[in-house]
Amino acid sequence: MFSPVSSRVNFPDLDARILEHWKERDVFRRAGTEREGAPRFMLYDGPPTANGSPGIHHVLARIFKDVMCRYKTMKGYQVLRKGGWDTHGLPVELGIEQELGLTSKRDIEEFGIEEFNQKCRESVFRYVREWEEMTDRIGFWVDMDDPYVTLENDYIESGWWILKTLWDRGLLYQGMRGTPHCPRCVTSLSSHELALGYQEDTPDPSVFVKFELTGWDATRRAKNAFNNSYGRLTEHGEPVYLLAWTTTPWTLPGNTGLAVDPAAEYSLVEVEGDGEKERLVLATALLDNVIQQPYRVLATFDGRELVRLTYRPLYNPPDYGAEIRKFGGPELDFDERGILGPAESFDSLVVPGEFVSMEDGTGIVHIAPAFGDEDLDLGRYEGLNFVQPVDLQGSITGNYPFAGKFVKDADPEIMADLKERGLLYHRDIYRHTYPFCWRCDTPLLYYAKSSWYIRTSAHKGALVEQNNRINWYPDHIKEGRFGEW
Repeated sequence: MFSPVSSRVNFPDLDARILEHWKERDVFRRAGTEREGAPRFMLYDGPPTANGSPGIHHVLARIFKDVMCRYKTMKGYQVLRKGGWDTHGLPVELGIEQELGLTSKRDIEEFGIEEFNQKCRESVFRYVREWEEMTDRIGFWVDMDDPYVTLENDYIESGWWILKTLWDRGLLYQGMRGTPHCPRCVTSLSSHELALGYQEDTPDPSVFVKFELTGWDATRRAKNAFNNSYGRLTEHGEPVYLLAWTTTPWTLPGNTGLAVDPAAEYSLVEVEGDGEKERLVLATALLDNVIQQPYRVLATFDGRELVRLTYRPLYNPPDYGAEIRKFGGPELDFDERGILGPAESFDSLVVPGEFVSMEDGTGIVHIAPAFGDEDLDLGRYEGLNFVQPVDLQGSITGNYPFAGKFVKDADPEIMADLKERGLLYHRDIYRHTYPFCWRCDTPLLYYAKSSWYIRTSAHKGALVEQNNRINWYPDHIKEGRFGEW
């Protein structure tokens, strides 16, 4: 026998009656306890951080999880639903920074790290009641009476146990990489975080800089069959400059190399400059894009003839109080190449680079191993010097004329200095897509620094194999977002 159903349904009242029905009969608890011995399905659920009030995306995520759990329940599983609170992370710290009026890591240290951490702990449970009310209201079954809490010692100890296990298996190591670094938060960002902060049409300087040739690297003569190329380029007694392009003038004090494409054609051209003739070297394919006045081609040659030539550094590190270190270089085994040691001298060297583009720039790439992963890898492979003239807060160090300035603020002074010394061929504005910190809107710096890593590459084959066994919806996720990761 059925009760009549009204065409005028009051859904809020209907929701309330169902919720009351579940509570009276203790349905949530019994759904988990009355199927002891059945196959288990485990759900761990928690908001991104407990110190934020719930939004519509949290509601939708929980509805989706609840549908999955109900489906497993109807399939005969014992479904265990563990609620919890993610109380760690920079979002918590940023919230407290705003409340306290702090604007940098240095401010936090002066305020007191212990007291700051206590403020963070107090804030993370600020919206617990709202979360619990929302959870009940949408009918999401999850155990909030015995939640996991990431700031509690037993949870933290499980994290240390994981790291100890990885260490015992040889999967935890310390290495140097070029990472997207926020100088305001003083931390690196993950690739996922990086994707959150790109800004279109960002203006940056576009500078074409002249590096004067000085000779060739006699210590590696055997590696360069064209060791007389310097003599041919400078046979008329005029200075010859390699022309390189960059959108980050602030990295020029860290320059230790120039990369060329060994297989591409390059030209030595003579142009009028400031009433005098000057000789420049750049890729033949880019001559008309770069040279702005009439020019005469004096010679053409393959990029390999430039490899191992030396040039005068724009900023000689010893003159500016910068520490010089050096990578092991190609004479050593691969693992030893990455070891940075003291350098007896400073050498600026032309090296081959597979990533050199003939689409823009000059075909000669400015290499600063302290900034950017490609530069770091090339410096490590070729045994270049390593100079880091910028601290983790993004300020120029040493005794450069622009020392103490934030790198982006130092750009105009660096360009002016190069122009005064006759080393700036041309400057312009370049608009492109550039990453900013999604938390604080600070421009990110690609910064080489040491950190701890998990050697996931050791299990790459197994990861790929397991991913191929999963039936993904939508199917492009398998080889796309997840496969690439």
